[in-house]
Amino acid sequence: MELEKLLELPLGKRWLEMAQAEKSISSSVDLSRAKEIKITDETYLEAQSKGVSVTELLETPEYDPTPVGSPLDAFERQLAVHNIRVSGKNPSSMELFYQGAPALLPEFMLREVRNGMRMRTGLEKIVASSSVVNTSRYTPFFVNVTPTSSKLSLRPLGDLAEAPTVSVAEQQHSILVPDYGMTLKAPYKALRYRTMAQFKVLLWYIGYRLQVDKIGLIVNTIINGDGNNNSATVINTAATGTLSYTDLVTFWNEFFPFEMNVILAHKDKIKTILTMAEFKDPLAGFKFQSTGELVSPLGSTLIRSDEVPNDLLIGLDNRFAIEEVVSQPLMIEYDKVIEQKLEEAVVSESVAYAKIIKEGSLILDSVW
Repeated sequence: MELEKLLELPLGKRWLEMAQAEKSISSSVDLSRAKEIKITDETYLEAQSKGVSVTELLETPEYDPTPVGSPLDAFERQLAVHNIRVSGKNPSSMELFYQGAPALLPEFMLREVRNGMRMRTGLEKIVASSSVVNTSRYTPFFVNVTPTSSKLSLRPLGDLAEAPTVSVAEQQHSILVPDYGMTLKAPYKALRYRTMAQFKVLLWYIGYRLQVDKIGLIVNTIINGDGNNNSATVINTAATGTLSYTDLVTFWNEFFPFEMNVILAHKDKIKTILTMAEFKDPLAGFKFQSTGELVSPLGSTLIRSDEVPNDLLIGLDNRFAIEEVVSQPLMIEYDKVIEQKLEEAVVSESVAYAKIIKEGSLILDSVW
């Protein structure tokens, strides 16, 4: 999407206002140690070798750890040292950034892409756990409950009594943790006179899109499984082509002993749910109009993902259903950003999703 078109959208205008909001600094900041540090390509290499971001590297004792109560973190102090303003009434232009400290730009971009990812809420309400691994392949757990003890009920143990068993092993098939990313093509001449506040909006949009795609990956994992014959069990509505309140109650009831605390749905299904008479609660409507938070059917958080087929609803217990596996945290081709004045650079992350407990997610099919 072109930056001009993005900034003309209501969402883009609101983001630009946020990007221009100047960070309040109530006291003077000591920049003496920050001035002794020189950020170069080698700094990025060192950060990658340690598996941290440049921001995290700068916060280590060898560099410039942030004192308690400081209004600026270590990276922001680097921006201040080079007199680069990324917000406020008079933010610096991209050209001034390149003239003053081009080596800071890749980390600035990554920080703002992460901010954009946080703007697309929902992922944190779906994933039970997130782990970093040092390989491109990962083998999930296989959790099995002995058939005669599926409820894992407590029982007294006598001489011949057998305790309920949960068997934990590795799945038969490992999953690939692939690279996902987005290429940012932006000729320097198209950006040089843009303010850093405007550039932030573009980076937020990239992060926002990446997060939307991650939720799509989770949807695919729930529906089709992670390659270990663990696709979600499908439950049909009472009548094909319809979705009623009774169907939702039946669906919710099938989760026991788990809880259906999240529902993933296509926009069409969300409309169907929100217009059910049972959910036309004035208080629920007021909450949606005032905060934008969707009504929670049967106590479940409703999250939109148009990657869900519009005839399905995905329900899950977010404490047990899905785990996130990261082999390479978010990164950018820093050398291209620094040496080629951006032009074209890939923002990428190596991530995959696996099922923890198969029964932690179910599918409701309304067209069968």
